Amino acid sequence: MAPKLLDTVRETARLKHLSIRTEKSYMQWIKRFILFHNKRHPGEMGEQEIRKFLSYLAVSKYVSSSTQNQALNALNFLYKDVLHKKLGHFGEIERAQRSPRLPVVFSKNEAKNILGNLSGTTRLVVSLLYGSGLRLLEALNLRINDIDFDNKVINVRHGKGDKDRRVPLPHSLTNVIKLQCEKVSVIHRQDMLDGFGDAMLPNALQIKFKNASKELGWQFLFPATKRFTDARTGLIVRHHLHETLFQREVRNAIKKTNISKNGSCHSFRHSFATHLLEDGHDIRTVQELLGHSDVRTTMIYTHVLNKKGLTIRSPLDT
Repeated sequence: MAPKLLDTVRETARLKHLSIRTEKSYMQWIKRFILFHNKRHPGEMGEQEIRKFLSYLAVSKYVSSSTQNQALNALNFLYKDVLHKKLGHFGEIERAQRSPRLPVVFSKNEAKNILGNLSGTTRLVVSLLYGSGLRLLEALNLRINDIDFDNKVINVRHGKGDKDRRVPLPHSLTNVIKLQCEKVSVIHRQDMLDGFGDAMLPNALQIKFKNASKELGWQFLFPATKRFTDARTGLIVRHHLHETLFQREVRNAIKKTNISKNGSCHSFRHSFATHLLEDGHDIRTVQELLGHSDVRTTMIYTHVLNKKGLTIRSPLDT
């Protein structure tokens, strides 16, 4: 499996300050690429082998277009940044076809009923997805100092595409979030007394501000119940709660409400965007709040609005 190569991949990913998730994803794709070609060293391969692997993923494994692109990004990183080998033309690659699908959107009443079947931290996190348009991981990655109570905004840092943005802090959640901050303060104080108290920080910040990880402001708003050892720094830190906990509880809440839609945590972000448009907010504002680079991505929600009702009358009714 060429362990030295994989060690170099890991080191390069950290030098480039890639997120831990991107690092793990790239490592997995590079391993699959090597195994697919019978453990040949990537240095002995090139465009032809990459094309075969990507075509295999589309034709034999039926992966989505986004998954195939993720694999291509990992291999580009391997050859460009790790092996320093220039890649030429890939030729014709069998591309996975992305089926155009409308996002699952809850009605305002459905969203209210689902939230009514949630409690505690789960209800607060999901309320932020619906009330501020956050992705689940964006909500879980929030730190104490990301909440600006005076200006009633939430600062989303290092969102998808490593972009920052500001979203509204729902007035109805202000007191609940203040209470959550107090709970984090109690946990952090005990961690400090126990000789710990570090939060996991992005690599660049950990290097630039060596003591920041112990400050209350850098603690996660939704801290994990247990500490763990950060493989990158060797520090015993407290990370945020894992997303699977919320995904599971939302699925159970949807079942309890007898809603037939195949919704998820992300459906609350879709509902945030759709309901803003229903209330008359312009598409550019919604684009900015969602953090979309291209307004065409946001335009999908106008299609959801158009699908809600048709003006045409059925011939059976006439």
